[in-house]
Parts: sequence; C-alpha cells; structure tokens
Amino acid sequence: MADIVFKSAVELTRMIREKEITSTELLDCYIQRYERLNPKLNAIITTAFDQARESAEKADRATSIGENWGLLHGLPMTIKDNIEVLGMPCSAGSKDLEHHQPLRNAPLVQKLVDAGAIIFGKTNLPTFGADFQTYNPLHGTTNNPWDMNRTPGGSSGGSAASVAAGLTAVEIGNDIGGSIRHPANFCGIYGHKSTFGIVPHHGTLPPIPGLFNGDYGINTDIVVNGPLARSAEDLQLMMDLIVGPEIPDRKAWKIQLPPARKKALKDYKIGLWLDDPICPVDSAVGDCLQNAVDALAEAGVTIEDKRPDVGFEESYRIFIQLLNAVMGAGAEPEVFQRWLDREPQLSPDDTQYQSLQTQGAIQRHRDWLLADSRRQLLREKWADFFQEFDALLCPATCVVAIPHDHSAWFKRTLTINEREEPYTNVMGWAGLSNVVFLPSTIAPVGLTPQNLPVGIQIVAPYLEDRTSIHIAQLMTDICGGFIPPPDFS
Repeated sequence: MADIVFKSAVELTRMIREKEITSTELLDCYIQRYERLNPKLNAIITTAFDQARESAEKADRATSIGENWGLLHGLPMTIKDNIEVLGMPCSAGSKDLEHHQPLRNAPLVQKLVDAGAIIFGKTNLPTFGADFQTYNPLHGTTNNPWDMNRTPGGSSGGSAASVAAGLTAVEIGNDIGGSIRHPANFCGIYGHKSTFGIVPHHGTLPPIPGLFNGDYGINTDIVVNGPLARSAEDLQLMMDLIVGPEIPDRKAWKIQLPPARKKALKDYKIGLWLDDPICPVDSAVGDCLQNAVDALAEAGVTIEDKRPDVGFEESYRIFIQLLNAVMGAGAEPEVFQRWLDREPQLSPDDTQYQSLQTQGAIQRHRDWLLADSRRQLLREKWADFFQEFDALLCPATCVVAIPHDHSAWFKRTLTINEREEPYTNVMGWAGLSNVVFLPSTIAPVGLTPQNLPVGIQIVAPYLEDRTSIHIAQLMTDICGGFIPPPDFS
C-alpha cells in the first residue's frame, strides 16, 4: 500500500467516505511506514498510536452508518511539536519543556479534530523554532528524505520531511522567517505561509506554556501558522479549515477570504524577481526557476520582469529589525543581558547579522514604531504593484537543502556559486513577504543535477491566499509538482 500514502488528503478522505479504505487501515499503513522509515529519518518524535487507533475505529463505525465528521473524516496526520495537542507532550524541542502536557488542543488543532482528523504523532523542530535546520538536544537531528546528509530545513523540518516521505497526509507548521517555506522547498513539497493574522496562533509555543491559560492568546508580529502538503489542493483544504479569528474575536469577527483572482492560468499577470545582488541565488536553483518560468510563458501565462518598487536591502533591514524584536522577547534573561552589555559597542553602520540581531532584540519601543511605519510604506508599494499584477514569482530561498551543520550559528556559511555567503541569507527571500504580512505559497518546480528539489515562491496580495495557492495548483501540470524521494517511494 505504499502508493496509498502518497495520495492527496483530498483523495484519501474521499476513499474513506466511499469505503475504499478504512481509517484504521490507513493508520496502520502509516504506523508500518513509521516503524520502517522513521528510524533513519527522525521526523516524527512522539506518537500516540493507541489513542489514534481508538479514534480511527470510531471513525470507521461512523462511516459504516453513514455519518461524516467533516472534511478530514478519519484522516490520520501529524502536527509540529510546538503546537499543542491534548494527550501528547509539546516540547518545542526544548529540554525545559520535555514534560509539558497541554491542557487542551490549540484552536487550530481543534478545528482539524472537529473536521475528523486523527492526530497520531508530533514532528521535530529546532529548539523553539530558532534555526533553519531541524535538530535539538531533546530529540536529535531530522534528515532530509532526498539526502540523509542534508537538513530538511527549519523550523518545520520534521513536518516537511514527514509529508515528503509519506509518513503523514498533511501537516501544520509555522513561519516567521521562512519556517514553512524553506522546509517545503528543501523537501520538494507544497507549503503556504498565510496572511498574517488569519490563522489562530494561540497554543503555539513560544510563548511559554501557562503564560496564557485562558482564551486570550497572543498574535505575535510576523509569525503565522500554515499547512504543508503534497498538493496545492490539500493546502487549500487545510486553509479552509484553519482560517479564523482568535477565540475572543469570534464573538464579532468572521474571516471570509476572497476567491482566487482568475480562473485559468493564462489569465494571470505575474511579476518576476528571480535574483538580487543583496541575496544572490545559486545557479542550480536559478536554472530550475528559469526553466519553470519559461514553461509558464510557453503555456501562455503573462510574465514580466517587474517587481514592487521596494529595495531588497531596505526590506531586509526592516524585516530583521522586526523579526528580532519578536525573537528577543522570548530570549532567556541571561541571553538578553548579554545583548544589553554589547549595546555600547554597536555601530548603526554595522550590517552584520549578529549586530542587527542585537540591535533588534534590545530596541526601544520608539525604534520599533519607526520600523513599523517604514513597513507600512512598503505595504503600500506592494499594494500598488498588485493593482497591475496578480502575483509575484521569486525564489523560496537562495540554495538547495544544505548539509547538516551544527557549529556555532554565526560561524556557518553558505556556498553560492562557489563563493561563501552569510548563513542568514537563507531567509532573505522569505523576508520579502513576511515583513509586509503577505501570503506566499511554495510549489515544487524541478530537481537540480544533484537530484535535489527546488521550489518557487508565489507571493499574492494581502488576504488573497487563495490566489497564490490557485496559481500553485494550476502550475502542477506544467512544472511537475511533487515527486516522491527515491528511497521513500
């Protein structure tokens, strides 16, 4: 039944409804696959098989009498281990939270459970999601199913690896600096960074569990939750389920996203931003992206080498400042004190990431407000661009999946076109849409000569998540879509 596990969630739920397969049979298939493949992958780090089998049997009994729990009726799946699931530990990759037991499901998880999903496992991530590689002292290192010597990315690396390897149907991750999009790109799957503020964040760590015990969560600047899948159709399925306001806002707010802008791919007008000297793209990645663009143009899509009237460097500086305001707020007191002690030696002209990180983490509220005002100007320029164009195509990141490297963060580098570049360039292209709250979707578009996957990033207008996902879906027939990793097919 290996072919079963690579079917889409849409197809699997149809098969369960029409009694072509039972939920229990599908769960057993995932369990067998987990036992055989996960030891070398280390993507799923916590399981609840007995609990899941009980739920699967209930789903099957419901199916037998004509009941349907929802769009995910009887579908087994996993959840990233910084999103709280009742009955399963939630560590966020931290030894300090090794024994943290959630008191209830995160709101977005509850939405999935209410739709019939069966959560059978939690997937690995870097500690508190703070890396582009997935490893931590509690659960170890997750490998990329395309190459065990490489990372699946971070922070949703366990999520992406599980989806790509056929260990789960779909997943939920989070993204603040590319944490959904980098893993999707590195593992050759689809991923969607939602518009900021449209998917509940409560129950996602950090903040530290217990800080918000009631219904009032925190919608931290920039960070969002979103789905990973093997098809764009599944991305839309998951978004249809998880979009909504936080619990206290539900009394008066309803989120209804607009439909995709166009019906056919050839009707879209798409801008292009494939490289930039501030964050150069490796030629192996660039060649794949260009091949995809050429194929789209040949299919009749209107593509122009146009971009918003924003500078990459300016966007990146604002993004890093606002990003590290968020990251700095969650730092340990001793780490924050080291940043404060370093402040007298800082120069405003120092553009090295370590200095920018420190400046962002300890900035005054006035500085944050000034950065936010510059962000609003960027948002206006993007909005102007989308008056003429429906979407923008750009790299997901500048490299393919990188080799494991657990050295000190600021000692790591990237090799791009035979030159060493800063490690932090990994998140450069992700920051373009993050800082201005825009939705963006990753769609796989090919393999490099090294047989490593490459994805393209589709950025859509504010609140128009359906447009970027729709374009990704329409691109599948032209650019190929998901391919199972050879050793996991």
